[in-house]
Amino acid sequence: MKSRLLNAAVLALPFLIAPNLLAEWAAYRGPSGSGITPESVSPEAWDNGGPRVVWSIPTPDGFSSFTVADKRAFTLVRRNVDGSDHETCVAFDAASGAELWSVPLALARYDRGGGDGAEGNSGGDGPRSTPVVCEGRVYVLDSALVLSCLEAESGMQLWSHDIEAGFAGRNIRWKNAASPVIDGDRLFVAGGGPNQSFIAFDRTGGEVLWKSGDALMTHATPVVSEIHSRRQVIFFAQNGLHALDVGTGEALWHFPYPFRISTAASPVVFRDIVYCSAGYGVGGGACRIERTPGGFRVVELWRKPNQVINHWSTPVCRDGYLYGLFGFKQYGDAPLACYDIRTGEEKWSRDGFGPGHVILADDRLMVLGDEGQLVLADASPEAYRELARADVLEGKCWTTPALSGGRAYVRSTEEGKCLDLSPR
Repeated sequence: MKSRLLNAAVLALPFLIAPNLLAEWAAYRGPSGSGITPESVSPEAWDNGGPRVVWSIPTPDGFSSFTVADKRAFTLVRRNVDGSDHETCVAFDAASGAELWSVPLALARYDRGGGDGAEGNSGGDGPRSTPVVCEGRVYVLDSALVLSCLEAESGMQLWSHDIEAGFAGRNIRWKNAASPVIDGDRLFVAGGGPNQSFIAFDRTGGEVLWKSGDALMTHATPVVSEIHSRRQVIFFAQNGLHALDVGTGEALWHFPYPFRISTAASPVVFRDIVYCSAGYGVGGGACRIERTPGGFRVVELWRKPNQVINHWSTPVCRDGYLYGLFGFKQYGDAPLACYDIRTGEEKWSRDGFGPGHVILADDRLMVLGDEGQLVLADASPEAYRELARADVLEGKCWTTPALSGGRAYVRSTEEGKCLDLSPR
């Protein structure tokens, strides 16, 4: 009898602990920065009018996504503080949506903001980067390239670096949109001047660990990956992809790539293949990284100018296939599409999403369209197969959904919501 009860308890255990084990979406684009999570999502959560709203809050202006950790949800909004608009980091209780604290950052000053209404772009303007959370601390790189480390519980500032003032920084038009990236005890940002364009800080004390490179930054957030057993951080700069050793900053390889106006989607890594894409006529392409006795060698696999475009919506990759929102300035209409990362061949395409964002939950795509539609679809190269759809947000949605413990944290330029994705 005891044995049967023990077996029953063990079988039930994963269902009891899974929400806690998978409750961290602590960085931009998830646990690994790839937009991929092992959590699964059931289309049944969309029954009876769509996912249940757990809480809803105002999130005025900007395109910062949610991160979820330490039972809190964090994002950046635009707020008036003492008579001036500031980018503001806000912490909410992840269970209730109650505001816990807020900290003003850079003045909200932008060049040609998203509120000009041009070409269907009526999203308003505000902060674009996303906070990163690690071991009780929140890290924010604001539009003015000031990197701040805040205490997650209180918002108290622990340390900061002004990249423009302290590292001969060179910001970009429309200001910074890239998020900081953490790997172990290191935190990576771009934006510095000659010989210090790419910087690694100790995430605890803020000390500089290394500075490297001379390349102008873009809006793209870097990614960390292991290629040929070498852990590396890959920056998408204005002269292409730069891969550096995470521990030393040693330059490992460079893939030249064109730049026009703005590059905003992050690189995507599949085994030894790295994909990148940009708008303004640039298009998508991929290279293979080879290991040689003398180091690394880069071989271009394919490049399609003004095709396979990710304006700012970084795709996810599963089994060698890219799934994402492609197109340029196709607000409300850009397609969700599947491409073979090895060849650039299109497998399928479905219009009607706009430049929102996609994440991969187990073997399913969760897509937040730019008009607030949350769609669940199969991640299969065979064909587009939609499983569920609901309108969940008002306002412009150019943000990445966060999935944490069976709940989706989504936001627009008007509102943020926590949605219950457990089956009804």
